[in-house]
Amino acid sequence: MPYANWNTMSKTSGIPYRNLILVVRADPIICGHSTEARNLAEAARAAGIENVHIVSYPLDVLAESGLPLKPLDSVAPYSPGIFVDRPEPVGDYKVLDGRLGYAIAGHLIDLVNRLPGRTAIMNLYLVPHGQMVMQSVETLRGMGTREAPATIAEAVGSDVTNVVANALSTGQLGAAAIVLQNYLAHDLPVAVSEYTRKLIIEAGQQVDERLKTTFAYQLESRVRISYPAIDTSVYLSVAEQADENASVLAGRGLSSDGFLLFLSRLSKAKGVDDLIHAYRASQLYGNKVLAICGTGPDADRLIELAAGDPNIRFFDDVGDEEKLALMHSCYAYCLPSKPRPEFTETFGIAIAEAMLSGGLGPVITTRTGGIPEATGDHCLYHAAGDVADLTSKLNLVASMSDWDRGGLSRAAQQYARRFDRAVILDRLLSAPAIRAVA
Repeated sequence: MPYANWNTMSKTSGIPYRNLILVVRADPIICGHSTEARNLAEAARAAGIENVHIVSYPLDVLAESGLPLKPLDSVAPYSPGIFVDRPEPVGDYKVLDGRLGYAIAGHLIDLVNRLPGRTAIMNLYLVPHGQMVMQSVETLRGMGTREAPATIAEAVGSDVTNVVANALSTGQLGAAAIVLQNYLAHDLPVAVSEYTRKLIIEAGQQVDERLKTTFAYQLESRVRISYPAIDTSVYLSVAEQADENASVLAGRGLSSDGFLLFLSRLSKAKGVDDLIHAYRASQLYGNKVLAICGTGPDADRLIELAAGDPNIRFFDDVGDEEKLALMHSCYAYCLPSKPRPEFTETFGIAIAEAMLSGGLGPVITTRTGGIPEATGDHCLYHAAGDVADLTSKLNLVASMSDWDRGGLSRAAQQYARRFDRAVILDRLLSAPAIRAVA
């Protein structure tokens, strides 16, 4: 089935698996893919899958990692029947690397042996999760005691722009080949956007040219698109929670329609510095607050750039429920993402979430990477990295009537319904490559 048509199939029924295991950097990490794993897990339980396990890292390892984390008390609980497993590292100090990888791969084997019926395993991030998954699957096949699980690998941008690109630039071709071969070893390799799919195939072509391999042909033939799964219901219903929304805003010293919102990781690729400069030069400065929500490696620099400006407020502890109210109530949601060597936006989960939340505030963003696939062009674009152009879009929003802003927001909400988690999960587990393993 052609990849372009596969992603637009209507929802089917009859998922052939009793168990689903998701291997991911899970909550409390601030990452769209940790949210996606939660959504797939919840959709699996709603679809009748009996046993759902999210396999991730010990909390103390996350605390020491330097990755941006939510406060633990802000992480919403999972539904009954969803278990978050955090296996402890295997080995001692003599094992310089791989202790967590051995622990997770071994835990996957133990889970598959323990759970009744057929199991599907999906990993988000090939490096290192895809390697852990396939190591466990190869071991299970060698043991011969249980049928090997069906495997799904979701490649994200950093798998290619970070790991593969770095390997190619330094001449470490073997490392690039390992990532691509591991990806293709899964029963169903998927990419989070058409943009990501093209990146992967281009990486395969570069490896082919230097190693005389056939990765590009295999990737072109097998990789499908699976957009990130979102719980659309909570965003579509946020407008009905007026009292809760007002309470959240009051707690943050904000008012409905009285603030511009940035909510994502604070890293250079997200363009927050451009937003600060553009906001200060716009007609909205002094009339609307700029609320910057998130944590990340660029936080200190951005706080210094804001220089204590009372019109610019930083919040590093926004929880899942607060996020809904902020997205619904903002004057506009801004994600001025721009391509950088270390990261390019491959979809834009936060953008899709903001669109789903409704309200009057439109999305202002760029055409970077896979963002247009998230927006469906139901937004205001500015040229990435162009502060003057971003300022002009802020001024355009300032001149728009509530009717016009709301119309753009309603069209965006309707478009983003297609990313519903139940539909995405069903397409994954009903895909021909996965049904063939059942």
